[in-house]
Amino acid sequence: MNYKAVIFDLDGTLVNSLEDIADAMNTVLKNSHYPTHDYAAYNYFIGHGLLNLVSKAIPKQHNNATEVNRCFEELMTVYNENCVNKTKAYEGVNELLDTLKEKEIIVAILSNKADVLTKKVVQKLFPDYFKIVIGLTTEELKKPNPATAIQISTDLNIPVSQILYVGDSGVDMQTATNANMHAVGISWGFRPVTELQENGAKTIINTPLELLELL
Repeated sequence: MNYKAVIFDLDGTLVNSLEDIADAMNTVLKNSHYPTHDYAAYNYFIGHGLLNLVSKAIPKQHNNATEVNRCFEELMTVYNENCVNKTKAYEGVNELLDTLKEKEIIVAILSNKADVLTKKVVQKLFPDYFKIVIGLTTEELKKPNPATAIQISTDLNIPVSQILYVGDSGVDMQTATNANMHAVGISWGFRPVTELQENGAKTIINTPLELLELL
């Protein structure tokens, strides 16, 4: 298949942002005198948006809409100020992006991270690569809803059959499948390969440059 574009997830796929997200959420928890979590726990908190992360991180007895929203607003403030402290591209990602650029393959990002934060991280770490960068604007559009992925296809004027969708979670694989795009799971991210396979991954790659074998 002659693929002409690649849509990437951001967190856990292109960048390791886990520590910045965890540090910000743990700051919010400490401020509320709630127990904090180790980094390993955040592997499973990340992926469904920051509002969902807050709901998973705060104690169950305080898990109500008012408290979740309060902590979410605080998290947005704290994380916005600290979202690129430790976050960095995974090894091989920049080389992959350079090669895709040389091959004139269009690249885009679709993330469940809040749109303003997604754009901030991408502008800092990948300022010259991506044609489209979209984060979460409303809960209704959250992945695995394929609407935004399909809209990217429309905006690029490239059929979904000619787009690779690359991510590190079951949600990403579901999104790709729902959008009728080729689902590529990566093994270096936040979730196990078994989760990717169980949710529709058609291909698993172990290094960023392996993606080139599909083009």
